[in-house]
Amino acid sequence: MPNASARLAAPAASAPPAGPWLLGVRHHGPGSARAVLAALAAARPAVVLIEGPPEADALLPLAADPAMRPPVALLAHAVDDPGRASFWPMAAFSPEWVALRWALDHGVPVRFIDLPAAHSLAIEAPAPGAGEAPRAEEGEPSGERAEDEVTPAVDPIRVLAETAGYDDPERWWEDVVEHRSPGGGTGTGGTTGTDSGTGTGDGSGATGAAGGDGGTGAGDEYDPGAALAPFAALAEAMGALREAYGDGDRPRDAVREAYMRIQLRTVRKEFGDAVAVVCGAWHVPALAARTTLAADRALLKGLPKVKAELTWVPWTHRRLARHSGYGAGIDAPGWYGHLFDVPDRPIERWMTKVAGLLRAEDRSVSTAHVIEAVRLAETLAALRGRPLAGLGETTDAVRAVMCEGSDVPLALVQDRLIVGESLGEVPDSAPAVPLQRDLTRTQRTLRLKPEAAERELGLDLRKDTDAARSRLLHRLRLLDVRWGEPVEGRSGTGTFRESWRLSWQPELSVRVAEAGMWGTTVLTAATAKAASLAREATALAGITALAERCLLAGLPDALPAVMRALADRAALDADVGHLADALPALARALRYGDVRSTDTAALAEVAAGLAERICVGLPPACTGLDADGAEALRRQVEAVHGAIGLLDSGPARAEGLRDRWDAVLHKLAARDMVAGVIRGRAARLLLDEGRLAEDEAARLMGLALSPGTPPADAAAWIEGFAGGASGGGMLLVHDERLLTLVDAWLAGIPADRFTDVLPLLRRTFSAYEPAVRRTLGELVRRGPAAEAARGDAGRSAGGFGPGLDRGRADAVEPVLRLLLGRPPEPAGAAG
Repeated sequence: MPNASARLAAPAASAPPAGPWLLGVRHHGPGSARAVLAALAAARPAVVLIEGPPEADALLPLAADPAMRPPVALLAHAVDDPGRASFWPMAAFSPEWVALRWALDHGVPVRFIDLPAAHSLAIEAPAPGAGEAPRAEEGEPSGERAEDEVTPAVDPIRVLAETAGYDDPERWWEDVVEHRSPGGGTGTGGTTGTDSGTGTGDGSGATGAAGGDGGTGAGDEYDPGAALAPFAALAEAMGALREAYGDGDRPRDAVREAYMRIQLRTVRKEFGDAVAVVCGAWHVPALAARTTLAADRALLKGLPKVKAELTWVPWTHRRLARHSGYGAGIDAPGWYGHLFDVPDRPIERWMTKVAGLLRAEDRSVSTAHVIEAVRLAETLAALRGRPLAGLGETTDAVRAVMCEGSDVPLALVQDRLIVGESLGEVPDSAPAVPLQRDLTRTQRTLRLKPEAAERELGLDLRKDTDAARSRLLHRLRLLDVRWGEPVEGRSGTGTFRESWRLSWQPELSVRVAEAGMWGTTVLTAATAKAASLAREATALAGITALAERCLLAGLPDALPAVMRALADRAALDADVGHLADALPALARALRYGDVRSTDTAALAEVAAGLAERICVGLPPACTGLDADGAEALRRQVEAVHGAIGLLDSGPARAEGLRDRWDAVLHKLAARDMVAGVIRGRAARLLLDEGRLAEDEAARLMGLALSPGTPPADAAAWIEGFAGGASGGGMLLVHDERLLTLVDAWLAGIPADRFTDVLPLLRRTFSAYEPAVRRTLGELVRRGPAAEAARGDAGRSAGGFGPGLDRGRADAVEPVLRLLLGRPPEPAGAAG
């Protein structure tokens, strides 16, 4: 083992060994990719075999299409259950991608030889009677399987690093592989890697490794001995590890390796020994082992099988990162991509990238910063005994020089550059379900390009293009393809505007495949899904929310089924709470329908009927409630109030609805049997709408805070009337009568009862803005005595100070005249 490790660090040139050539790699390693390229150029194999699903052989020529831009991934899913899927990701610096492109560019046959996806997908299926198989959470495709995220008994990279005297496996990997440049002492040849069994792109393979350049010249002129020697040394090291650790507690690898051996035998019969195999280094000893064909077939006997479909899909650097949960993930895909793309002066060019990013974020970074950061990174590498500054050194230099020691801008560098936001592209000729093709066409028509980076999109629904974009995003949400999430708009709350947060993630391709069962276009699929949801819905609020979503998504053909379900459920549901939950969605749907020029006459009729039933049933429902029930009903009263406001202002307004609702609020505000928080809220809603005189509001507060009212009930009334979220604090600031009543009530609560109401009061008043709380404190501290001693002439408006301060008023007057467009007052006219 020590000898093998030393040979990995400095392989010597020798005569090329006879084939087949087993090129063990670390997936997504630029050093491995360069080593594979050098080995293929030197050996000139007659055929190239790659670890991957053989069903994808027909898709391999697409890799040469100019429209194919990595990172991309092979997606395999079960035809009968598209949610059961696996991915095989490839970046530009992945050895598999480099081998694939080399074979296509040189006209060499290329094939995949791993266990077919038809078997690997079926192996994940639950046994009969075992229940539902665990599914990946949203944002984690099922191809990144949990079994591959378990740390194996052996980490080959760690073992090799410890053998070489390193305590950090990644640092050893960088020194031996990634930082070896062609032509120089430590830069010639060398490479290695391992396949730890922690996942290939499908989560069922390796972190494999092999790296270095293996070449001594430019272009395709490589010394065969030097190019292939590192892989021979790697095979020796992996053989020793497999002897010591067996299969690394991954018995499934034996099945995969048996299938790969069978495929290798078949290809050798056709092409001879001039065969290059690119696979995870962990599998190399197993592929080189002498076994019988019968023994390998016995391992494959009885494997379950499902019908699978495969295609290419875009991938992202972020999904290649280890923190995303990907079993074969790497820590810094953006950094590795940079090392692969920029072999000349990588540190200088990396610092330039970092400076450009920070400048774009309005940070002051000069050319001198770049020069000093490069010098510091190189100095740190020398002090640490490294052949070249690595990610650790460059990050430390960026933090010290460009970020002034702060980790805040450094986090931006980590997110945007070290991990990266690159989203690949696949050509239109790649196989896809009809729904995906329709989505792609629609995206292009609407100029709505999928991007991995999160961005906000503002839409003006009065514009045809923006309205069509809104409908597409709402239809996709209905299909559980959450490309966009609605957010509160920055430019206003009108119904003519929408704001969305967009981010396209690779797993959405699986969601699109799943949604393909509903139809061949986004419109027909969303319509069919909505009709199905309407038939299955049991809650009235769910149906009304679905009606709103149908209007937002522009699904007129789905509305009849939704309206039938809505009418049936509304006729049978007598629960006022259910009706109150359902009405706001209907009111919003009517407003959105008006904006989108949708016929909502049937919806308006149902909404009016629900509102009438709420007006009749709400007062009895507000009595005999505990604290939690009263709070829930208070929120429903507020929601119904807003909904009736929308219905009353719409084109299909119900005659007299507003008056009937006001009468209901008056009943609620006046009934002692109604919970205090509801009575207080009803009074406040009437006061805000101008339907309750200020004197009457003061009278109701006086009754609620009278000595005969239990303190807990009075505190609940205060919470309902002056709750912090509803602007109650400003109401008390500007109406000193109400503030005086509250102050007197608080002062009169017996000490033994005050602690009982303190939590409720704290919840009410702590929600006020700090400035409001400070103003209320000043008013209470001043008290009413000073004003009471003055006559009417000196009395100020409630809550506005002890009198007129003419000096301050004169200072404000010029600004008011300017705002109102009034000419300045002539000098001497004042007074």
